Amino acid sequence: MDSKLRKTAILVSLAAILLVTAVVIYTNSLSHGRRNPAAGATPVPGTEGGDEGDTQNSQPGAGQIGNDLSAFLKDYTFFDPEVNPILEAAQDAVHRLSLVVTSVERDLRIQIVDFSGDLVRNQSFFVELEGMGEYKDLDKDGVIYIGNLAAGDYYVELKPIEGYKVPNNPTRVQVKDKVAYVVIEDISLLIKTEADIDAEAEDTAEAEALEDADQTEVKNLQSVTGVSRVGIDVSKWNGDIDWGRVRNAGVEFAIIRAGYRGSVTGSLVEDPHFAENMKGAAASGIPVGVYFFTQAVNEVEAVEEASAVIQLVREYHLEYPVFIDTEGAGGAGRADGLDPETRTLVCEAFCRTIENAGYTAGVYASRNWYNNDLHVDRLDRYFIWLAEYRSTPLYQGDYQMWQHTSKGTIDGISGNVDMNIYYGR
Repeated sequence: MDSKLRKTAILVSLAAILLVTAVVIYTNSLSHGRRNPAAGATPVPGTEGGDEGDTQNSQPGAGQIGNDLSAFLKDYTFFDPEVNPILEAAQDAVHRLSLVVTSVERDLRIQIVDFSGDLVRNQSFFVELEGMGEYKDLDKDGVIYIGNLAAGDYYVELKPIEGYKVPNNPTRVQVKDKVAYVVIEDISLLIKTEADIDAEAEDTAEAEALEDADQTEVKNLQSVTGVSRVGIDVSKWNGDIDWGRVRNAGVEFAIIRAGYRGSVTGSLVEDPHFAENMKGAAASGIPVGVYFFTQAVNEVEAVEEASAVIQLVREYHLEYPVFIDTEGAGGAGRADGLDPETRTLVCEAFCRTIENAGYTAGVYASRNWYNNDLHVDRLDRYFIWLAEYRSTPLYQGDYQMWQHTSKGTIDGISGNVDMNIYYGR
């Protein structure tokens, strides 16, 4: 179950428990009062020594069960878990922890979550991996990663910690020998917002195509024929967008950034304008695709990135591909020094995971990046998006979309915007 649905279900269940408890206690108190007036309850008028069926002198509604649903507030023992076992069970659930354990390739990612399915942070958790010893959540982010494991079955136990209820039994998990290019369940637990990170240090993508520009680039929407279309790609850097004006200006599609992996910590981060841009484009009738700026350093992290994108786009309709954006991060990015083989493996793992989830996958890079930093012959099966800022590209390989400028202007967007031509396949 998705963590958001789990959270909602648990909260609804707890609310139902409390409501039922209130009604039961109140009902019991009323019933007790009617059976034993001497105990301090007020007799119902018309029932003293007479026929219980005679209600002519009764006060309207008097003695009916459930009239005062707030009566439990007058019972000071209601909120005492030592007296109320149902409330004790509800409080026990609130403090109960669970483990979400996944394996992509010879590794384990152990996530410690609370009753609502959220990561529990700022705690020094320890887990014991049977036969391997104990591991600690050193950065207190609720996640413990263990790599370089042999394939096979393992048992993971969360060690006791004050103030929480830990699982009674170890969690069994199978460590995979090879990468499975499938979406990681509950990846949403790892997706952060920019409020959680230092965005200035983490979001440092630099357009490699700028180094190769020759000042002949066309900075307006170009004229196209046949199946070709003109479009833009946007992210938080484009600010608030008036999508209606963008559509009226002639834009036929948009590729919207879903998020990025941090250049320093490697955190998975949602673009703060992603949802706004997706909804705005849809409302204006502009078809969309998405892209994700990668800083993955291996196939496992590439599967994580693809999984994050799938999680973010589930509620939207895509008519264009899901792209992995591979370019530099200022020279000091965690993935800037990858060799062509590893970088290609990252792109392949991302694209295979996207395709296995039922979407069209693609790769975005500059001409120099395709020529020198990727084995492009292994990526031809995917949608190739070329960034080359000149009037006529020099790139000799096949491509299906061309980003011809990063300095375009369009009504509805303040400042520069990337412009593209889609050629189809």
